[in-house]
Amino acid sequence: METAVFLIAGAFALIGALGVVLNRNPVHAALSLVMTLFAVAVLFVAQEAHLLAAVQVIVYAGAIVVLFLFVIMLLGVDTAENLEVEPIAGQRPLALGIGVGVMTLAVVAVAVIGNGATGARGVTAPIQPETVRANVQQVAEVLFTDQIVAFELTALLLTVAVVGAVVLARRPEGDYQPAPESALDQQRREATESIENAAETVEETAEAAAEADAGVET
Repeated sequence: METAVFLIAGAFALIGALGVVLNRNPVHAALSLVMTLFAVAVLFVAQEAHLLAAVQVIVYAGAIVVLFLFVIMLLGVDTAENLEVEPIAGQRPLALGIGVGVMTLAVVAVAVIGNGATGARGVTAPIQPETVRANVQQVAEVLFTDQIVAFELTALLLTVAVVGAVVLARRPEGDYQPAPESALDQQRREATESIENAAETVEETAEAAAEADAGVET
């Protein structure tokens, strides 16, 4: 069962990671990142690290990715970009080389370790639950006592990021540029203009006929 959970969760994590890299739509890439984070949370649960799994879902999938989507929506995703043009020359071959190197290093590291990827098994005595406080309690005490300043600064940093996104996406000076018309809107506008022109022509013809009749009578 553990092997099956690991294989399934690992497959979903890899699929989500590939989606983050390969999707051209930033919203789809962010949603793929959510899938990867949930898969990693399942792996944490399989290792009985329930606090890390909860943090993975609540903080990262529930807050950080939502912040990503918020910023993406503010900046807009309807701008067409030419992906064939590289802003920095040579960045794609360099990134590919670094990725292949990191993957090779990871494979070699796993292959040369005799006791598996996580090292040798522990030889110390098992931890007694009655003599050790809960992991959640220890993390909470450290987080809200010794690390309270860093915790609040992180919240402030996220707030500044949101404010910065709003400032970047705010309304520019002057009037908005008209949105491009669709083919249907253009046809409707042309039909309306044709009807208005025809109505003006009929009115002008009627006025001219009335003036002609008045001249004849005179």
